[in-house]
Amino acid sequence: MKKHNFSAGPSILPQEVLLKASTAIVDYNDSGLSLLEISHRSKDFVDIMEKARALVLELLGLEGKGYKALFLQGGASSQFLMIAMNLLEKRAGYLNTGSWSTKAIKEAEKLDDIYEVASSANANFNYIPKGYDIPEDYDYFHCTSNNTIFGTQLKEFPNSPVPMVCDMSSDIFSRVIDYSQFDLIYAGAQKNMGPAGTTLVVIKEDILGKVSRNIPSIMDYKKHIGAGSMFNTPPVFAVYTSMLTLEWLKEQGGIAAIEKENEKKARLMYSEIDLNPLFKGFASKEDRSDMNATFTLQNENLKETFEAMLKEAGISAVNGHRSVGGYRASMYNALPLDSVKALVEVMSELETKA
Repeated sequence: MKKHNFSAGPSILPQEVLLKASTAIVDYNDSGLSLLEISHRSKDFVDIMEKARALVLELLGLEGKGYKALFLQGGASSQFLMIAMNLLEKRAGYLNTGSWSTKAIKEAEKLDDIYEVASSANANFNYIPKGYDIPEDYDYFHCTSNNTIFGTQLKEFPNSPVPMVCDMSSDIFSRVIDYSQFDLIYAGAQKNMGPAGTTLVVIKEDILGKVSRNIPSIMDYKKHIGAGSMFNTPPVFAVYTSMLTLEWLKEQGGIAAIEKENEKKARLMYSEIDLNPLFKGFASKEDRSDMNATFTLQNENLKETFEAMLKEAGISAVNGHRSVGGYRASMYNALPLDSVKALVEVMSELETKA
């Protein structure tokens, strides 16, 4: 049976990408060697890394604008501290919209003064704060564009008077925005870009070199830029698969084309949540995410029936995070519209049975 994979991450990847990646594991480029065996210093892998980095800047519209793309390790969580080490001199402002921004604040606080410019913790992060001020004396402002756990998403970004840093782990490459408004973007690969194991960092070079601390080499963006994103042995398979996914995205027509598909999926999903009396959305309507739709059953007595129907339809990984409960449909770039239709059909059928 075909599975409809709504996993929040590691998440669904395009079938074409999985097939190419599986072939490369056995024999990369007819070399007689597995991709997993070739040297990361070989021309074959250097070409992969350079192409992946170039595709990032091309797709984001950042070519020739002073940005560098890096593929690093340690997950997006490692960036919570790395960003502060490289950019935090006196104080920084953070917008707190969920679990990941809370964790980012906690790590940065280990180095210096961190201020919450606004927070939605008072309502269990079911909305995005608005109308806050960003002081001009901050070293940088940090936000999280999409909150996978709570299903909220920033639809607009503030006009920041200081360098703006954004965690885009769960919605990068999913919608058309002006990426040049950010001075640093970071994202774990395992949502819209590839398998777990690598983290993308896109950074404007001119914001570096302004802190007085002695930064450990492995945490220094300048070191990684100077080494072409290969200061230490890179995660070869994760970078290669990310490159394939970026190629796939370009073939689909780039971010503008995939955004239209993502909007179709989100409209269909939220229409069912809003119109079906058995379900209720978690996130504020004006802030709800196109990537992660969070919702609950109004009547918990239907839970067993609903989940049996989901299983029979081949629908996988729609349970909500433990901090929210209910259900979560993650609709990343590679998820086809037909999978959303399948989920909506089950939700609609449940209403007829209730």
